[in-house]
Amino acid sequence: MIAEMRSYVLRPGKLPEFMRLMGSEGIAIEQPVLGRLLGFYSTEIGAINKVIHLWAYESFEDRQRRRATLAGHPDWIAFVPKVLPLIQEMHNEILNPAPFSPQ
Repeated sequence: MIAEMRSYVLRPGKLPEFMRLMGSEGIAIEQPVLGRLLGFYSTEIGAINKVIHLWAYESFEDRQRRRATLAGHPDWIAFVPKVLPLIQEMHNEILNPAPFSPQ
């Protein structure tokens, strides 16, 4: 298993709108395609206006296939222009679990 950590720094004041859109539309599109959502968070202390979401995949190839499917999904293509203007920075990391990790 691998985990993908996607983090976005949002434009000041846009966190409530981003979370509303993701909660009402985005996750319903993503989750059936991407599969296992480990968590979706916003920061309270430290970097502000930051959102982090974690997804689990069987392998890097599984992730690549699922992300490609999402990128071509008509509902996702229609949704992205709603949230993209709210995002200032995007970061993506692939995390490999340690042998003793519970996930």
